[in-house]
Amino acid sequence: MAITEYFIRYLQRRDRLSDADLARLHAIPTRHHQAAPGEVIVEPGAKASQSCMMLRGLSARSHQLKGRSGQQVITALHVPGDFVDLHGFVLNGLTHAVVAVGPAEVEFIDHSELIEITRNFPHLTRLLWRATLIDAAIHRQWLVAAASLRSSAHLAHLLCEIYTRLNVVGAATGLQFSMPLLQRELADLLGYSPIHVNRAVRDLRDRGLVRWVGADITILDWNGLATLARFDPDYLDLCREPT
Repeated sequence: MAITEYFIRYLQRRDRLSDADLARLHAIPTRHHQAAPGEVIVEPGAKASQSCMMLRGLSARSHQLKGRSGQQVITALHVPGDFVDLHGFVLNGLTHAVVAVGPAEVEFIDHSELIEITRNFPHLTRLLWRATLIDAAIHRQWLVAAASLRSSAHLAHLLCEIYTRLNVVGAATGLQFSMPLLQRELADLLGYSPIHVNRAVRDLRDRGLVRWVGADITILDWNGLATLARFDPDYLDLCREPT
């Protein structure tokens, strides 16, 4: 299977791809995998020989806390087009798992392909590096949101970010998207109790900002939601490099 077009859109939103770049990306062989909800897609531990890219659905970066059985902390959500563990290409193993959020589809890319790209395609190499830096910027912004926003605004920021990331690669339009997180998973992600998360969801509904039915979310008032969240997408690095 060829590399997902979502990743190509992710790159093209931020920089120009030459014909040679596009040809090399389309030539990367991938192994397709369908993951069930809650399935561990990438295990923590020893250095991997391949990296994983999201194709459909969502996945989460999950950390298990030692000494407290079953407790997890979610530190990232990955959308289609994300290279979810690209840093595993250079690190000697990962300290977290990547877990499917709802049904998900992924593509695995052998590290031998990435090695060849880093040797012979310097522009693509810089773009891969840029992807890891954007991933780090998102993580930093999550820390800022957690430290500065109250529960409803914090949840609003998450919704603005996830929709923007999905929209950039063409995986969501019309201010509608799906986020199949259970209430306890949202609580793990935001650092609140399930009761606080339920109140935050209700508050966003009562303000007329969102319609939220099951996993399906419609943003009814983007400006109002973004204002509440103090959402500024600059950290997502969406400005295309000049040609």
